[in-house]
Parts: sequence; C-alpha cells; structure tokens
Amino acid sequence: MIENDTIRLLRECDSGVKMGISAIEEVMGSVKSEELRGLLRESLSTNESLQTDLLNVLSEYHDDGREPNPIAKGMSWIKTKAKLAADSSDSTVAELMTDGCNMGIKSLSRYLNQYKAADERSKDLAFRLISSEEKLSESMRRFL
Repeated sequence: MIENDTIRLLRECDSGVKMGISAIEEVMGSVKSEELRGLLRESLSTNESLQTDLLNVLSEYHDDGREPNPIAKGMSWIKTKAKLAADSSDSTVAELMTDGCNMGIKSLSRYLNQYKAADERSKDLAFRLISSEEKLSESMRRFL
C-alpha cells in the first residue's frame, strides 16, 4: 500500500508540475513588466528543479510519471488564450497564474489526503510543490 500510494502521489505531483511549467511558458510572451517576468522565471526554475527531483524518485520506482489530463490541459490553454486575446495586461497574466496556483494547491492537498500511506519523501515533494504554488500566488497579488 505504501508503494502504491507513493507512486500515485508522485505521478500527480509530476502531472501538476508539468501543468505549471506549461502555464508559465504560455503566458510569458504577454508579460510586460520585468518584475513579473522575473517572478515567473523564478517559479519556472523552481518547477523545473522539482520536476527533476520528482522524475529521479519516480525512476527509483521504475515509473515514468504522468502527463496532465489532456482535457484539463486543453481547457487551460483555451482559457489562457481567450483571456489574453481580450486583455493581454500583466493583471490578466497575474489572474491566470493565481487561478492556476489555487487549482494546483487544491488538487495537491486532495492527493495528499487521498494517498496517506505515501512515503515521507513523496509527501515532502508534494509539500514543496504546494509551497511553490503558494509563493507564486502571493507574489501575483501586486499585479492584479
């Protein structure tokens, strides 16, 4: 049970971090403020580092991780493109990032509760990812 919950939690974290990386990359071209661009770059770097850590642990379990749900990813892409087409301001970028972070925090928290038997290392990675999402969300507030 511990190994199953561990792998499941790691897969969900992997999927979430991939969604985060993709979302940041999608909005980066619309960012006007150097300060906002720097915050997004910092978050992107953190996510890429977490993804490396996740993949290293997953490889110990002989698992390749999980791609984000194609429907969720597609809907996120459509929402991002539509909102930015209507208003490509930094405020819109911050709103999109905040919404994404909040969804990520909610999902990861649910998975932590669902996969209680996961090992401490995988839980730590999930908490690190949640912390990263919280930090980005908080830093977006001044741009809203």
